[in-house]
Amino acid sequence: MDVLVTYDIAVTTDGGAKRLRKMAQVCEKYGQRIQLSVFECRLSPTRLARLLGELQDVIDPRSDSVVVYRFAGSVADCRVRFGVRGPRELDRPWIL
Repeated sequence: MDVLVTYDIAVTTDGGAKRLRKMAQVCEKYGQRIQLSVFECRLSPTRLARLLGELQDVIDPRSDSVVVYRFAGSVADCRVRFGVRGPRELDRPWIL
């Protein structure tokens, strides 16, 4: 399934910068960065559960926010994009 992960980490609190870096590292394991704190991911139900668990382990629920959107079909079918394109599409090969 395709999911969109968005997060807002309070970097002004203790450990905020460290949590922000850790959130990016976790998301990069599972998907493609679209914007600074937005990732598109194509996951099995098991990998989605792992991702959600890892994200919950990183955040401070009193000051941080994470929203995960699940798409019934392909995220590409639901997306409208304007401006500069990202580095590559989800599940497309890298061309060097």
